[in-house]
Amino acid sequence: MVCDEPVFAAKADTALVIKPFVEAPVCFNPNSYPDKVWKGEGVIRLDNGRVLLKKINVPQFKRNVAVRVKVRLTSNGDRWDKSGSLFVIPASSAINMIEVAAGNAKYPAVDSTKLEKLVGVVPGKNYSPTVELMRFMTPFGVGYYSSDSITNAKRKPVYIDEFAPFVEWEQDITDRYSLLTGDVYVGAFIDSWTKEGYKISVELSFKESPLKCDKLPNRKVLPLVNTVYYTGQAIPDMFARKSLEVPFTLPKKAKNVMINYIVTGHGGHSGGDEFVKRENIVSVDGREVIRFTPWRTDCASFRRFNPSSGVWLQKRTAAYISEEGGRAEKEIEEPIASSDLSRSNWCPGSVVTPFTAYLENIEAGEHTLKIAIPTAQPAVGDKLNHWLISAYLVWEE
Repeated sequence: MVCDEPVFAAKADTALVIKPFVEAPVCFNPNSYPDKVWKGEGVIRLDNGRVLLKKINVPQFKRNVAVRVKVRLTSNGDRWDKSGSLFVIPASSAINMIEVAAGNAKYPAVDSTKLEKLVGVVPGKNYSPTVELMRFMTPFGVGYYSSDSITNAKRKPVYIDEFAPFVEWEQDITDRYSLLTGDVYVGAFIDSWTKEGYKISVELSFKESPLKCDKLPNRKVLPLVNTVYYTGQAIPDMFARKSLEVPFTLPKKAKNVMINYIVTGHGGHSGGDEFVKRENIVSVDGREVIRFTPWRTDCASFRRFNPSSGVWLQKRTAAYISEEGGRAEKEIEEPIASSDLSRSNWCPGSVVTPFTAYLENIEAGEHTLKIAIPTAQPAVGDKLNHWLISAYLVWEE
């Protein structure tokens, strides 16, 4: 058999496409979506509508498969930027957020000296944290406010043609395919506190290789931590006081072990962790594997997705070409939008890319992951500093 020989009748451009959410509202509306678990419109809703869940079924392919996720988002009246997360609940986890919200289960108890009040963020008895398929940040009012006449006439900067009707992101999530096979719950969370909220559409595509010899890797995923407060969890500001440590066990057959680390800093007030650089240090058994300062300086490039962003005027001396054709200078007032400002690994309207590192020469057995943000600030009053962090291991057997 020739290894590049295609499977009979296979088409390279065909793919299985699953759309768990189509223009589905995500909002905070206790009147329409009472607390606990609400079922209707083909989905499950938790936390008064801020969490959507749907069970999907994905077959076990025989050959290698490429998996991608696409998310399209529009505002349904919420004008603010908010944290967002698309995730999968591991089928192996007997305890999950649905059972917790229904009052049928509790997140495993934690040692308060180590994790304070952060229940549900690390593995425990019969429990695995959710695994993110995509971290994203909603822009300010995309779609809903994009065609507003006042917004366009007085708030649209000269360097964009128009405000976008929606924002859309796409990522490769092939490494998490094993978590998606069979019957699993896929969920979407947006940290909205308005009854209008957002509308979200999600598309998962599975494209199997047409080559007979392109075997499906026996890839495993181990959830380690997820501090996104989906439902019934506290704001994760613990990093201001201590590091987070997570024990894990690596099996004998594991090879090509990688850690994937997703991080965003928050605290929207002036001087909050959203707007201040903070170094992140990730280590395994005391050996640093990731040390970096998560920071985005390109947020102004997302201006067309942020029609309702707050705008201020800032004076500066501008060099320009005068009507006579010569070079000139004068003081001007230039608009600057909140969405333009640099942030801790995100911009309003951006997707967040996982940081990946190989764990070279790691052996089977017991290990400890440690995550430290030495200069993180605590949440105090309305200064809600916190860090949304998720991490998982991937290896082949």
